[in-house]
Amino acid sequence: MKLSLIASLVLLGAVWSVQMRAGGGIPDKCRLYGRIQIVEDFGDVKVQVVRAFPDIRVQRVEAFPDGPGKWQIVEAFPDWKVEIVDAFPDYRIQWVEAFPGCR
Repeated sequence: MKLSLIASLVLLGAVWSVQMRAGGGIPDKCRLYGRIQIVEDFGDVKVQVVRAFPDIRVQRVEAFPDGPGKWQIVEAFPDWKVEIVDAFPDYRIQWVEAFPGCR
């Protein structure tokens, strides 16, 4: 009885831990894709636009933002809110026309 109670508490703690990690914080750079809203303040992620040595090569797409580096810029219902900054970014991005992805 005690063993099954301990096992279920450990399992519950593991599930809760995974949900907390998935639900909040900064996403991994390779998971930062989809419907993106660019905001002035209080974004989920801060990015800096650079010309060389980016963390993520970003391609703007009109539909199917289904892979790393593919962003569909939207005004409402975003997957992520991105704030563009000049210093201290979470990630550095480079706008590209082809071959998007993370490094």
